[in-house]
Amino acid sequence: MTMTPLDLEIAIDRRRLKRRVAVWRTATVLITLAAILIITGKLGVLDQGDHVAQLNVEGLIIFDPDITTALRTVKNDETAQALIVNINSPGGTTVGGEEMYEALRQVAVEKPVVAVIGTLGTSAGYLVALAADHIITRNSSLTGSIGVMMQTAEMSQLLDDIGIQTEVVRSSPLKGQPSLSEPMNNLARTVNQKLVDDVFMWFVDRLAERRNMNRAKAIKLADGRVYTGRQALALNLTDNIGGDLMARQWLETEHGVSQNLPVRDIDQIGATETIIRQTLGFARKALFSKRVMLDGLVSVWHPQSPR
Repeated sequence: MTMTPLDLEIAIDRRRLKRRVAVWRTATVLITLAAILIITGKLGVLDQGDHVAQLNVEGLIIFDPDITTALRTVKNDETAQALIVNINSPGGTTVGGEEMYEALRQVAVEKPVVAVIGTLGTSAGYLVALAADHIITRNSSLTGSIGVMMQTAEMSQLLDDIGIQTEVVRSSPLKGQPSLSEPMNNLARTVNQKLVDDVFMWFVDRLAERRNMNRAKAIKLADGRVYTGRQALALNLTDNIGGDLMARQWLETEHGVSQNLPVRDIDQIGATETIIRQTLGFARKALFSKRVMLDGLVSVWHPQSPR
């Protein structure tokens, strides 16, 4: 087949275009890799030297196996010289608080743990703080609210008003109690109160053990009330007034952990891995056809705040 001058010119232009595309794709990969190195460097992933680990406990506390795993990693990490637990939480589930408490106590076997309560560290949030060797609050921090509760609703009157009747067939009187559709009977109330009391006494025992007080005093302090940081300090519920700087000073004075060591969040590795995966995904799509690399079906819902 004989190529005309026009065909030859078109072929040359195509080769030039392919070469330019290849150059840009290569540049994209190099820039992406450089960005990954910069990101991981800033987050401290490339720095494996001695450091102070930090756990941020915010919002409602629930059972989270990822945090347990992360704390186990901190315990076994010889470069982590100590752990600071920053708490800003109103509490949460008893199991979530218990799991985090136990995991922190395991860390404390190997290295010092200090808790810093910010605006709020109450109920299960205070239980988490009890796992630390030293508890610090601000003067105006709110802490305490030591106790356990079970909350339900009973809507039988509402259902009756709108003409809805419910029927339940149960194997025993306590099955399905408490219930939304009927009042709690005395037996169910007694049984559920015992559940609350049992977990409450476990909480009280942790308070007495960790704060070195007798059980009678612990029970007296655990009446559910909230304390300011100043009040908590006077009642031996905490150890000091301050913040992160006070925590670093205590670590250096009591355990020889230098204040010059960098602080590294224990969840940084996971966050960085996510960033790397996303960045590599963008690079992959830059190198290959979008039609070939198009992701699967995506359906995203963005909930709106209630009006």
